Amino acid sequence: MKNFLNNFYKNQSNLYKGFLFITTLVLIVYLFPKGGVFKYEFAKGKPWQYENLYAPFDFAIAKTDKEIETEKKQITDNLIPYFQYDTIISNTSKDAYNQSFKNYLSVLEESSSADQAKLFGRILLNDIYRYGVLKEAYAYDAKRQIFLNKGNKAEAITYGQIASANSVTKIINSRIEKSEYVKFKSGFIALFYDLIKPNVSLNQKLTQSTLDNELAKVLPTRGSVSKGSRIIAKGEVVEGDRLQILTSLKAEYESQVWSDKNFYWIVFGYSILVSLALLMLLLFIRKYRKEIFENNTQITFIAFNVLIMVLITTLVVTYKSDYIYIVPLSILPLILKAFFDSRLGLFTHVLTVLILGFIVPNSYEYTFLQIIAGIVTILTISESYKRANLFISVGQITFVYIVAYIAFHIIHEGSIRDIAWETVGLFITSGFATLIVHPLIYAYEKMFGLVSDVSLLELSDTNSALLKELSDKAPGTFHHSLNVANIAEAAANEIGANAMLVRVGALYHDIGKMANPTYFTENQTASGNAHDVLSSKESASIIINHVIRGIEIAKKYKLPDRVIDFIRTHHGTSTVYYFYKKESEVNENVNIADFQYPGPKPFSKETAILMMSDSIEAASKSLKKPTSSLIDSFVEKIINKQMEDGQFLNANITFKEIQQVKKIFKRKLTNIYHLRIEYPE
Repeated sequence: MKNFLNNFYKNQSNLYKGFLFITTLVLIVYLFPKGGVFKYEFAKGKPWQYENLYAPFDFAIAKTDKEIETEKKQITDNLIPYFQYDTIISNTSKDAYNQSFKNYLSVLEESSSADQAKLFGRILLNDIYRYGVLKEAYAYDAKRQIFLNKGNKAEAITYGQIASANSVTKIINSRIEKSEYVKFKSGFIALFYDLIKPNVSLNQKLTQSTLDNELAKVLPTRGSVSKGSRIIAKGEVVEGDRLQILTSLKAEYESQVWSDKNFYWIVFGYSILVSLALLMLLLFIRKYRKEIFENNTQITFIAFNVLIMVLITTLVVTYKSDYIYIVPLSILPLILKAFFDSRLGLFTHVLTVLILGFIVPNSYEYTFLQIIAGIVTILTISESYKRANLFISVGQITFVYIVAYIAFHIIHEGSIRDIAWETVGLFITSGFATLIVHPLIYAYEKMFGLVSDVSLLELSDTNSALLKELSDKAPGTFHHSLNVANIAEAAANEIGANAMLVRVGALYHDIGKMANPTYFTENQTASGNAHDVLSSKESASIIINHVIRGIEIAKKYKLPDRVIDFIRTHHGTSTVYYFYKKESEVNENVNIADFQYPGPKPFSKETAILMMSDSIEAASKSLKKPTSSLIDSFVEKIINKQMEDGQFLNANITFKEIQQVKKIFKRKLTNIYHLRIEYPE
């Protein structure tokens, strides 16, 4: 049991990576849409590259979306709408006619004509209400056939036969003009104006129900292909009916393949392919980014981003695959480059696109576009913390998307006409969506404790509260830190290390000296040395403790761990040699451990550069009448001593890179001391 626990603790990092690998694999395969994959790739306008294809089974030819929409539009345009005739309103108006007519008897000259006029008015009223009066106007042609429902019967008439508010007056005028009651026209018009009420309206519910029933009869297929029939020959161009038949075969094949019988086999196949992609990513990180591989948080961060992109893409594919290009996939390499480097960002992006190629339509076209966009992203973003660079990069990414899409359209259609501007709009929208990368970077920093170039730029501001406090309490240390930052940044640029990270680490590496600034040479004045009243051991303790105090202050101000690492390691396990030597003179049994920094040793190029820069800058203050040869031997002596002490054993820095760093230090010190060539007198 004890051995088992020991092995578990020793291998817990690898066990976690195995768990993360399996979890990521399961989630990706689970997110995949449930459908098989057609074994042939084809595209409109391109020749069939395989052998002659024969139908493996009977299947129906699916109609295109355009064909179905055309049929539905035709049904909608030719639909006979239903109008409802309200008999209660018409009967009420007719019943009210007799009483209302008595009020107009005075306009007649003699009573003998009253009965005839009354009869004339009733006939006119019946004519108006024969097909009724519309309550509102509708956008139908006068010759459009409609059904008029009167009670339980529906009569087929034209829309123009129903009177409208405007046509009622025309009907009355026309009939009266042709009658003997023309001189009483104004009286009749006033009478009918009060009597006639609209009583016909569109029966929305019945009309819509009829339309739905007719639309439901639209078949999604047209004709069929028999088993064994030749679908396409090798070399034939995929277009027209051949394209539609191949599309129908693909859909039928994928629906048949994904069945209960072979479900697990297909999942197994997907799992193998996805696991290969994820394994390649892990192997790449292990071989070329070992420090990331050993950091479980960073590995989790990379897997999380891959999962997020797969999740968003599968949701869009499931909802509406036409919107697939609205997913800002270029965010992935941008984020990984901000936290790590370009190669890792591009490699992860390519593998993610290959995984997504299993589920997106037109996988070749999609893969080509997204990989090109990822390459452009990596090439155009040099300093992601500069907002202008991000906007320029987004513009270039969008431009490449659109150009590549137009090129594919020309290949498929043979012309530049009929470009789907909606798709172009999706590319533009995707470009704008890429701008959320800065808020995402900030959120990821808080979630995973990572540090990006954006945060490093903010931390490098010497007007920050912590650095201003350092300049007030320990001005000599602040000046020393600035010099170290300049030297270390130049060295980092020379060997391809993270110059911004080194600079920030150098600015904060000595903040622990704020606790006892006068005990450090750079802050002492001519009035005296505070160490004169202390023992060598006490003095060494104060000097060594500035590392511990620095870590405490850094955590109080919530500096990132990557910056705190520079505070921990900038002295490694070196010895406070001056006080050790002084103690040795009076105590033969001196314990060297009391005069050593606790470490750890530098474990990266950046922390190693800072250690060298700090030692060189601090010791250079002791140089008197420096010359080029003196500076050269001085730099060689200090760095060689650190190498002999094994301070760089844990850092991934090579001998060649150390020699390059030495060269930079020598040049920088020469410039600082303004050395000139000594001319003979």
